[in-house]
Amino acid sequence: MQHVNIHEAKTHLSRLVEQAARGEPFIIAKAGKPLVKVVSLQSPAPQQVRRLGFLRGEISGPDDFDRMGDKEIEVLFGGDAAP
Repeated sequence: MQHVNIHEAKTHLSRLVEQAARGEPFIIAKAGKPLVKVVSLQSPAPQQVRRLGFLRGEISGPDDFDRMGDKEIEVLFGGDAAP
């Protein structure tokens, strides 16, 4: 995310606002310390953003998922897996 100081933000405000409206937010800082984040009003609210785990409980995998294909993988890497 782009960081700009207050002076730069005042100088290039129109360009920065257009950029934010296109979905490219930026942060305005004073003396290197972030003060505000400028985002488009059409940006999704934080509760609308999809996160990992949103299908928890909706799908399932086999209990031995982390061991599936162990024998085949061992053979591929020079192991001595007996079928």
